[in-house]
Amino acid sequence: MALDWIYHRKNCNTCQKAQDFLETRKIQPTEVVDARKVRLSEADALKLAGSVEQLYATKGTKLVHLDLRKDKPADQTLLALMIGPSGNLRAPTLRVGKTLLIGFNEEAYEKVLG
Repeated sequence: MALDWIYHRKNCNTCQKAQDFLETRKIQPTEVVDARKVRLSEADALKLAGSVEQLYATKGTKLVHLDLRKDKPADQTLLALMIGPSGNLRAPTLRVGKTLLIGFNEEAYEKVLG
């Protein structure tokens, strides 16, 4: 499966873990967005969530999976998973087809990216 898009920030430990995972498996994203230069707001995050069917978000050590075709979470629930302390979309965020990966969780990355 192709990695369509990655939103990351340089000098971010979690983003570096995601980058290392991708490099080890020789996975190249089609598009790279620098989170320091392009800020994605709450409205942008909700629009992004509306364009996917699956969402995996890592909060600390916990992995949350939402099937957005079946689950219809409130906007605030989605934003709690997607928005960081800066008020912008959390980095790293990856879009793989109709799946969104927020944060880094090796198990989720393995499942989605193989």
